[in-house]
Amino acid sequence: MATTAYEHDADGSKFIPATQRPDGTWRKPRRVRDGYVPQEEVPLYESKGKQFAARQNTGLPVGLTPEIVAEAQKQRKGNTQGVPGMINNVEKKKKKKKSGVDEAAEKLAKCEIIEPTFSSPPSQPSNNVASTQADPIKRLKNLRKKLREIETLEEKIKTGVLKTPDKEQKDKISKKHDILNEINILEKSSE
Repeated sequence: MATTAYEHDADGSKFIPATQRPDGTWRKPRRVRDGYVPQEEVPLYESKGKQFAARQNTGLPVGLTPEIVAEAQKQRKGNTQGVPGMINNVEKKKKKKKSGVDEAAEKLAKCEIIEPTFSSPPSQPSNNVASTQADPIKRLKNLRKKLREIETLEEKIKTGVLKTPDKEQKDKISKKHDILNEINILEKSSE
């Protein structure tokens, strides 16, 4: 928190006066040494490469005397011509490069969210028919396991252990009839 409001004490040295913090406590006054420059007032460092590039962007040849440069800039303001014999750089408008965040935001703006529409499930799904033909014993075992889970879920509801079943549990219980039908079909086909 360097400020430029310095005060001088009886000896003539500079100091930053005491200030009060937001919580009510006080900061001590601080002595400022001779030649101290606050961080906010220190000019930003610019590398030699950046300085050279800035000089190159003037559009004039390197090494021209300052008088010729000033004259060329005056002519450039009035005319579009530069130094005689020099090829003018026609500055093309460059497309502003977009950052990754901007690109992602644009893509998200173009996206649309569409709710899927589901038709009522058939009593015997067609994809299960293919799996039953491949391995009916395994399919039967899985169906019996699902039936046991449904029955334990129903028992928990009847005894009061599970008072409010969630949506998934209700869906599972509603599929009991379809599973029983499929088990019956598989048992008849395996006989």
